[in-house]
Parts: sequence; structure tokens; C-alpha cells
Amino acid sequence: MKIVQVNSKKELGAFIDFPHDLYKDDPNYVPELFIAQRDLLTKHPFHKHNQLQCFLAYDGDKVIGRIAAILNNAHNEYNKRNDGFFGFFDCINDQETADSLFAAATQWLKDKGVDQKIIGPVNFSTNEACGLLIRGFDSPPMLMMTYNYPYYAQLIEKAGYGKQMDLIAWHWDGDAYDDKSVRLLDALQERLKRSNIIIRKVNIKNFKSEVEKVREVYNSAWDQNSGFVPFTNEEFDYLAKDLKMILDEDFVYVAEQNNKVVGFGLALPNYNEIFKTIKRGRLLPTGIFKLLFGKKKIRSIRIYALGVVEGYRKMGIEACIYGSIIREYKRRGLAHAEAGWTLENNVMINEAIKAIKGDPYKTYRLYEKDI
Repeated sequence: MKIVQVNSKKELGAFIDFPHDLYKDDPNYVPELFIAQRDLLTKHPFHKHNQLQCFLAYDGDKVIGRIAAILNNAHNEYNKRNDGFFGFFDCINDQETADSLFAAATQWLKDKGVDQKIIGPVNFSTNEACGLLIRGFDSPPMLMMTYNYPYYAQLIEKAGYGKQMDLIAWHWDGDAYDDKSVRLLDALQERLKRSNIIIRKVNIKNFKSEVEKVREVYNSAWDQNSGFVPFTNEEFDYLAKDLKMILDEDFVYVAEQNNKVVGFGLALPNYNEIFKTIKRGRLLPTGIFKLLFGKKKIRSIRIYALGVVEGYRKMGIEACIYGSIIREYKRRGLAHAEAGWTLENNVMINEAIKAIKGDPYKTYRLYEKDI
């Protein structure tokens, strides 16, 4: 067994493709699109201000594991820390292989001057896919959520990592939700109008301007979350460009007061229903047609983000945005919805989700270890 730094195009391809082989017999596995993973690892604006090194574990010529060591300078500057991260971790059920991968990532981070903690899994920060699935292995992941074998937790914990924080994903089946926010939607909106606050759909035709307004809300509404890192303008624009290709404007709402956006909510069609059918994440030759023609068949959504800036919370804005999303979900007769993730210690939002009969059906864990 040997550990190799990923430096060539061929090695990068092997890094991206390894999970397809590892999970080939798992009915809940959803392959990432190859082109999207390649761009994430090479072209994302994250790389302009931060550093990443991928590693592969080989048994002879066969890949048996992978990991990325991540130096997130923005995280360290914002949180006044000197931490490193690991991400893109996948491994056969072998402790020696896992330990060797973690050792390689740790040494790389030490060489970069990291001297506090290593945190993960994150790909690249909590703004992207993050957390190890530790509960809820009986269904495929929703769009932009992680998935892994149950044995990963043991590999990570035996490598010396302990719990930092749990993340919760909430679920509704069919119409098994409390529609109080829908029934009260008109009344709540009328009350907000008295404060010159309106809830409206996003304007796709003026998307660039909308993105600029929402970015300010995102970086303000989430700034107290554990491990938060503000998006740079370029990073947020990159995310928005990706999301624009898949969002449905009937599931994107902003709260606005006197032309100032003070909150927003975004639910995404669960494209994982389509990605699950695209072999090894390749759009060519046939995957592109599955993507183009499968959208209307999607039967689930993921409530990806809902945030309100300080000073406007507990006014009913959150309930109005949830109500608007639920009303559209109900109108279309969809089968499943997920909200998440939320931090386990975010009592206010977790209680609000419980109140509309959200089921905490999956748990993801962030780990940490002193370097």
C-alpha cells in the first residue's frame, strides 16, 4: 500500500472516479457529475485564496482510498484560528489505509504551518457539502448532501478524531406536514406589509442583481453559525451560476423591505433522482439526455437555505417563506421534501421545523482532532 499525491490529470480522474467503484453495489449511492467535481477541484474560486492537496491510496495499481488536505485561509482569518481541514474522504474498510491517508493529509497541513485542529469532512467548507453521515443510511442523499458507508465513522474515530458538531436533515413524506404556515400565509403577509415587507419570488430576468442582494443576506444571516466562512463575491457568484441551471423560480423567495432584501429561502429540485441514473457521473454520451428530460419527473425537493438578517427575525418572515415553499410543493403533489442541514444547537430553527412536523431523519457529523 502506498500514498500518492494527486498531481496529474490521470490521477485527478482516478481521484474523482474512486467512489463509483467503491459504491458500485450500494443501491443508495448517487454519483457526482465528473465535470462538476473536476471543476470544483481545479477551477473553483476557492483555489485563488486557499490551498488543497489530494491524495490517493494504492494497493498495487488499485485505488483503495482518497483524501484531500485543505488549507482554508478565509476560515482561519475570519475565525482567528490556525486550523486545517480534510475532505473528499473515501476508503475501503481498512484502518491502516485510513490512518495512512490521514497521516499524509496531516503532514501536508503541518508543513503549511497549521498547528491547532484538523476538522472534517468538508469539501471545502461548511458552505459546500460537509459532514459524515452517521444516521439514516436507508435512503439516497438529497442534492448536495453527502453519503458514505456506516464504517467510515469507526475509521475516523479510531484515527483519533472526536465529535465537533452534528448536523441534522429533516424530512417530510407527501402531505405529512403541518400546513399552518400555508393557512396563515395571507394573514402573515398582510401583517408584514404594514412594515413595508413583502415576500416575492426571485426575478430570474434580473438574476445578477438578485444574487448581489442575497449574498449580503447570506453572509449576514449565517455569521454566528459554528465554523462559518463568508463567501467571497466570486465564490458566491460561482455557486449562483451553478444553482441557476437547476433552480425552479417557484421555489425561490426573497423578503424585501423598501427594495432591501432582508431574508430569502431557496428549495431545489432534487436532481439526485436523475444523477443516480447517470453511470459514473458522465454526461456523455447518454447522461445529458437523462438530465434534460428528467427534470419534470423529479418528485422531491431540498430546502437548501433559509435566512433572515438580525433585526427581522421572529416577525413571521421565516413562516411566510416556508409557507410559500410548502404551498407550491403541495400544489405539485410532490412526494418528499428535505430541509437541511441545521446545526444541532440551533434550538430556534430546530423547534420551528419540529412544529411543522419535520422528521430528523438523517444526522451528519463534523469531526475534529488536535494536530
